[in-house]
Amino acid sequence: MRRIGMVLGLLGCMGCSVFTRGISTQYNPETGKYETPTHELVYFSPVEEAMMTARGLLAEKLRLDVLEREGGLVMYSSFIPDVVPPERYYIKGERLGPRQSLVRIFRLRYRHLSSVGAQASDRVSGQAPLTYLPPMSSELKNAPSLEGYEPAIGYRDLSLEQNLLELLEMAPALELVDGNPPVHVRSVVMEGEEAEAATAVLEPECGAPVAGAAPLLSAGGVLLVADPLGTKEVPSALVRMVCEASAQGLPVTLALSFPTSEQPMLDRYLASNGGNTAVQEFLTGSAFWRRTYQDGRSSRAMLWLVEQARRLRVSGKDVVLAAIDADKAQGNTREAQMAENLLKVQASRPQAWTLALTGSTHSRTKAVDPAGDFESMGSRVTRALPSARALDVGFRRGSQFVCRFSIWEDVECNVFGISPSLEARQSSKQGDGLELSAAQTPHGFHGRLYLGALTASPPALQPQAAAVKPAPTAK
Repeated sequence: MRRIGMVLGLLGCMGCSVFTRGISTQYNPETGKYETPTHELVYFSPVEEAMMTARGLLAEKLRLDVLEREGGLVMYSSFIPDVVPPERYYIKGERLGPRQSLVRIFRLRYRHLSSVGAQASDRVSGQAPLTYLPPMSSELKNAPSLEGYEPAIGYRDLSLEQNLLELLEMAPALELVDGNPPVHVRSVVMEGEEAEAATAVLEPECGAPVAGAAPLLSAGGVLLVADPLGTKEVPSALVRMVCEASAQGLPVTLALSFPTSEQPMLDRYLASNGGNTAVQEFLTGSAFWRRTYQDGRSSRAMLWLVEQARRLRVSGKDVVLAAIDADKAQGNTREAQMAENLLKVQASRPQAWTLALTGSTHSRTKAVDPAGDFESMGSRVTRALPSARALDVGFRRGSQFVCRFSIWEDVECNVFGISPSLEARQSSKQGDGLELSAAQTPHGFHGRLYLGALTASPPALQPQAAAVKPAPTAK
């Protein structure tokens, strides 16, 4: 989400620090150049957490002490060692909403008071003379002073702001498989949107086929898709692929990251009429959908995916849903169980096209940690079925509902911003659809499913206020 029309930073050079480019510029992958952005990034984060993350960035990355004032919405660092005239960082936060904030990181250069009114003669090798810009911008008018010096000029340090974005929006997602008890059925409420949608239309909502997916739809084929948890777009893309395969007469097995203990309830719902009563029984009778911490696997979009599979079955299509996740196992034990469950499901329907949706770590077909002994589900599956293929997801910056560790090391499940890595970034000119790669990526993916900007999908069941007690932190 972006806030338009807010120009970044003040222009000028930074004194004795030597730069090959201005630090108020950012690399633009679409042009291949460093440019000055014209839009502010709005973080999907409470301003307190964003500011504390920025503070940790300066403390850990640059080894600077950080002080705060104005209730933590303004921070400034100790002076940067070995830089003359003195320079320090100045951070300003702005609250835009409960979970929306702006954070601006400035790098300030000070000048000696004796130079006030004099023409600056400082030069930086290869750069134009330093131009002082008094009075300071209103953004910096309250910057901390220094005896004998005053703030002279400031730059937005967009390199550090990019580091902050990565910490806030590229943090690992948590799948809480243990120490996450279900909430009592009387302590949850179902969103009316899903309850009504279950009986509104009986025809499956297939939508347009996924561009480029046709070559992967084949009898006996296995496709693993990496899931950025808690989004609308990934389940939607899967339904479109299942619809296309079914339209070609292929039987389809859709394997999902639900615990295998959920299979009886899943089968019962698939055999129902999909009415409100059936939906309520399915969700409230399940420990998985009522977990204290919902990690995105039980989102409204996943419930919608289950419902679309039911409608396809009602329309006469051969579609089977299979729960393949472990109930409580973790680490290698969980990966082994998931792989075993998926291979067993595939062997029971060898002529079906098998489509599996799991988290990105599980879907990788190459070692996640080459130096360790961890082996992903995808690696185990492709060892048994070398023809299996795996897809990563490409996207534009958006949002997701997911569980993460907060800056205070607590588990928090909520809507967060999600930004792609440079490799997974979908440019403005890149259309949605599936693209196969000429060679496997380092993580063992055979292609990428481009989905545009991602949109968060909250849990289908919401805990009532004050009904949920803190659960043990998962590890």
